[in-house]
Amino acid sequence: MVRIRFLGILLLASFSLPLFGAGENDWFVPLGKPPEAPPKRISGGEGFPPLPLPATPLRRSERKRQPTPPSLFGKVVWGEQGSFTYDGGNTTNISDWNLCPADLQHLFGKVQGKLGLQYGYDEVSLPSFSGDPDKMAVLFFSGTRTLKLDPAALAQLRAYVLKGGMICFDSVAGSPYFYDSARALMLQAFPELAWRVIPADHPLYHMVDDVNTVHYSANVNSDKPYLEGLYVGSRIGVLLSKYGLGCGWDDHTVPLLSQAAYYDPASAESIGLNLVAYAIGYNHVGMAESKPELFAAVDEKTPTDEFVFAQIEHEGAFNVHPNSATTLLSKLRTATSLRVNLKREVVDPGKDDLSNLSFLYLTGMDDFHLSDNAVTALRGFLQRNGTLLINNGLGLSTFDRAVRREMARVIPNSKLEAIPLSHSIFSDVVPVQTADYTPAVAMRYGALNTPKLEGITLNGDIRVIYSPIDLEAGWEATEYPMALAYRSDTATPLGMNILMYAATH
Repeated sequence: MVRIRFLGILLLASFSLPLFGAGENDWFVPLGKPPEAPPKRISGGEGFPPLPLPATPLRRSERKRQPTPPSLFGKVVWGEQGSFTYDGGNTTNISDWNLCPADLQHLFGKVQGKLGLQYGYDEVSLPSFSGDPDKMAVLFFSGTRTLKLDPAALAQLRAYVLKGGMICFDSVAGSPYFYDSARALMLQAFPELAWRVIPADHPLYHMVDDVNTVHYSANVNSDKPYLEGLYVGSRIGVLLSKYGLGCGWDDHTVPLLSQAAYYDPASAESIGLNLVAYAIGYNHVGMAESKPELFAAVDEKTPTDEFVFAQIEHEGAFNVHPNSATTLLSKLRTATSLRVNLKREVVDPGKDDLSNLSFLYLTGMDDFHLSDNAVTALRGFLQRNGTLLINNGLGLSTFDRAVRREMARVIPNSKLEAIPLSHSIFSDVVPVQTADYTPAVAMRYGALNTPKLEGITLNGDIRVIYSPIDLEAGWEATEYPMALAYRSDTATPLGMNILMYAATH
């Protein structure tokens, strides 16, 4: 008979008097051997290296002994402790947060062996956690039973993510109790966001290994990776794995749970390597995009005759690069005589009046649908000679499909077509005849070395301008590893040309 002891209360297999629900207590079992040594710990004065890999940490506290690897992940302590007794009579101690104790130890061992990067992890208690993403890039939650966090902890986690940190949840054996509770808690912490399925061409799946297909345990009928995220700016601020990763990192199956759903070791390893590389590469992105739009107070008055950058709000991840437009507008104001208002406006075309606007900006990273009212309003805006600039955040195919579908609704019987290099949009401020892209662009488009814009012409002028490659990512000097994007030396002059064209046509 299997016996589990919670805080001194002996519970038989029937789980009488459970502290959690009876069904979820079936999942409270050991899932791995203890780690070979305690988790690595280090003082807080650490930084994270940029990509491309391999790399070494940028900063370390001075030491006389062999340096300890900096802690990239913090494994969060939560839940309850108990003891598990096997049929043979052997007993082991278990904890909600640490059912697979060696998961991160073995993951970072693989990171060192495969990528040459020396990182570690630490145990984290939320009440004493500093909340500084520069000292710990990722908070990692693992478990099988219902995750319970009080309002103070949720507020702390929200602040951490908005400052640039990342939270990862691993339903370590595919437990629906942990998965559903983590999902619900994060929606409480981020009511303005929505869970998105991470698309197949997202950088997360291609940072180190191309994870196009995977292998699961027998309870999962799929060969495609499945991860969900809450987007904060251009990055995944919160990541949730419905299927277990930790046991795969620990190179074993889950023999005590016949209902378990998890990745096999090879698939888990590839996803884990990508996750670590993503956490490193996008840590600086998170902190850069978390900075407030400092110019917002400069032009607080309602603009009159100035060029206004109005950004469309929609149901998808509509605010991909929160600060980039400000940088471009400032450069446009400096480089030209165009009167530019530096306060970015956010509009809902289905509700707000567009009659005083001449320019609209639409961006995103995933699927979105325009309401019927928004479709009608945008059609009227374009017919009144307004200009719509659309940018594909990170260059993802999901958003590309949505753009083409929704534009067919806005302007029936028209389609986006390539804008020739001879068009004045490539020379209104600075001539742009060649383009510098991130390396990921060559993987998608081949040897592309000219700017790639598409448009829809109405009444002799281009009224819809679409960049299928992320243009806004290059308006600030921030690297977005494995994103399909323009480099800054092309994105900035091309962006200024587009805004000048919109202001003068």
